[in-house]
Amino acid sequence: MDLSPKQASRAKLAPARNTRKLVTMGKRARISSAVLRGPYLPPENWYEPKEDGSGNFRVVVQPAGKGFRHVVTEEDVRRRLAQLPAWMVKPLEVVQLSQMTRKKLRSPCYGMQWGSTIYLYPIEESLVETFHEPPLPAQRIEASMFGARWEPTDSGWKLIWSEASIRDFYLNNVLIHELGHILDNRNSSHRDRERFAEWFALEVGYKTSRREAVASRVLEKYVQKRHSRS
Repeated sequence: MDLSPKQASRAKLAPARNTRKLVTMGKRARISSAVLRGPYLPPENWYEPKEDGSGNFRVVVQPAGKGFRHVVTEEDVRRRLAQLPAWMVKPLEVVQLSQMTRKKLRSPCYGMQWGSTIYLYPIEESLVETFHEPPLPAQRIEASMFGARWEPTDSGWKLIWSEASIRDFYLNNVLIHELGHILDNRNSSHRDRERFAEWFALEVGYKTSRREAVASRVLEKYVQKRHSRS
C-alpha cells in the first residue's frame, strides 16, 4: 500500500510536525495485558526529541536481561523501516532495544513510544508467554494472524511463538504500531491514540507485508517456470 502524504491525510493520518508542543507516549501492551495500559512508565532512558526531521535515526541496543532475548536486530529494524515512505520515518530519532527488568515486568509491553523514540522490549527466551486470564476473541485472532497459538495450562494460559512468528509480529506490528504513535498528531486521548496506532499497524504493517510476500512468491514461481522452459 502506497500511503502518500495526500492519501494518508484522507485516512486521518497527519505526518508529524516540528511544532509539536507536547511529548506524547504510547504503548503496545502484551497481547493479554490490556488492563495494564495505564499511566505507569517503567524506568527508561528518555531521549528528548530534537525534532530535526532528518530521518537519520539511531538504534541503541541494551542487554536483553536474564531469561529474555531480543527477537529483532538493528539490521532488521533498519531494513523494515527502509521499506516505508521516507516521510513516515522522518520524525523518528531513536529506536532502542531495551532491557527487561523486574520493575518493567509490572507493566509488560512489547513496545513503547515516547516523543520521537521507539522502545522495543525483549521476550522470554523460551518464546512462551504465560498468562492467568484466558485470551479474548480478538486476542486469539491477532495471535493467529502472526502464527502464534494459545494453549490452556493447569494454572492459566500460555502463548507460544516460533522464531519466525515473533519476528514477524515485532517487525510488522509492534514496530509499526509505535511509529503510528509518533505520526499521530491529531488524537489526544489514550483510547483514540491506540485505535489509530492499531489501524496504522494493520494497514502499513500487516497488510502491506502480506501483499509483498504474495508478490514475492508469484515472482519466484514465474522465474522457476521460465527456467524450466529454457
